[in-house]
Amino acid sequence: MADAQAGAAAGPDWLIERRRAGAALAEQLGLPTTKAKGWEFTDLSELEGAVFEPALEGDPEARSRADAVLNAPEQAPRVVQVDGLSLDGHLDSGKAEKPTEPVVASLDAAIERYPRLVEERLGSLAAKEDPFVARNDAAWRGGAFIYVPAGKRLELPAQVAAVQDTAGSALGFRTLIILEEGAEAEVWEQWLATEDGGDGLFNTVTEVWVGAGANLRYVTAQGLSESGWVFATQRAEVERDATLDWVALGFGSGRGKVRMETRLAGPGSTARVTGAYAGDGSQHLDFDTTQEHAAPNTTSDLAFRGILDGEATAVWRGMIRVDPGAQQTDAFQENRNLLLSASSHADAIPGLEIEADDVRCTHAAAIAQIDAEQLHYLRAHGLPEADAKRLVIEGFLEALVERLGEGPVRAAVSVALERRLGEILGEREVAPA
Repeated sequence: MADAQAGAAAGPDWLIERRRAGAALAEQLGLPTTKAKGWEFTDLSELEGAVFEPALEGDPEARSRADAVLNAPEQAPRVVQVDGLSLDGHLDSGKAEKPTEPVVASLDAAIERYPRLVEERLGSLAAKEDPFVARNDAAWRGGAFIYVPAGKRLELPAQVAAVQDTAGSALGFRTLIILEEGAEAEVWEQWLATEDGGDGLFNTVTEVWVGAGANLRYVTAQGLSESGWVFATQRAEVERDATLDWVALGFGSGRGKVRMETRLAGPGSTARVTGAYAGDGSQHLDFDTTQEHAAPNTTSDLAFRGILDGEATAVWRGMIRVDPGAQQTDAFQENRNLLLSASSHADAIPGLEIEADDVRCTHAAAIAQIDAEQLHYLRAHGLPEADAKRLVIEGFLEALVERLGEGPVRAAVSVALERRLGEILGEREVAPA
């Protein structure tokens, strides 16, 4: 695997020291094997000894060549990065304690402008004793920073895009989202690749704070090269009476793992997580989700659905964790998979760890092929087999879309799922980033 220090950017002393520590820890930890908990279904042996050159400068024109998963609203504040080049998100020079208005900027720019704030928050949620977090600490460049002060509202959805444009490259990306008490925001983040960006490695870390009484909708979409690797470590902390609505789409990459952790840290906090993945060919998609209830009277609701064709495989592992004292927890999780071919395969592994006695925690998992009776019924009513098959799949995915409220996110997710289904069934259209 690429040297964790390669391509690391400069910065203040504290950041340089973190990069050195991350590189040393990455070297010490090595890569997890299939004997490590959580990695039983994802073999990283091909990464051993592999060399990925760091993604440094980038081509601004690649932004228009990336095939976007979500068509973002126009005129929204945005941060776009191509390889190691930040195209947007610049800030005025000088230093300040904290922003007084909402900010959407590159993380590099935020470090220059708000050094104490970023130093305090960056790395506070993501587990440092982790091989991929350590590598990210050592080598991320550019990044994204979204901050909404107490009582303020980000009027338009913030757009974040990281584009991998260099074949055989390693791109480390970092996102820091902070909503102070009573703040409101919507953030759309996409990880993309151009046709030239295949066979690479994308490693990202996201840390999200949702302050007391705040409200965040966070949408992530992954459309990287199907011949590349993705590793994502995402952790959100939700404070008292706050709400997080998290939507995740996973369509690209060949192998890797996406870890999504939500910690309900304050009484009355709520998290709703909705995810969809769709694999084809030899793709292997791995999602690991955690709903941690660390305070009483908290609610979480997670639903993931996947469709797999060809020889694609997927694994979803979900954990509901209820800490001591987190009474009156209400938690639900489900994962349902639809296999479109006899060679595709899915594993669904729900789990519960409960250390409180006044809780309601439930889970469900299902793996099935297209119902032959449904196909027979539709064909008996005059639909060709291909149209009948597509209608059944669309109905399976529509149940997930219905979890999203009316508005731009629901419309964009619906279109994204329809496009991906068209790709898997043999159609393809290209949308701009």
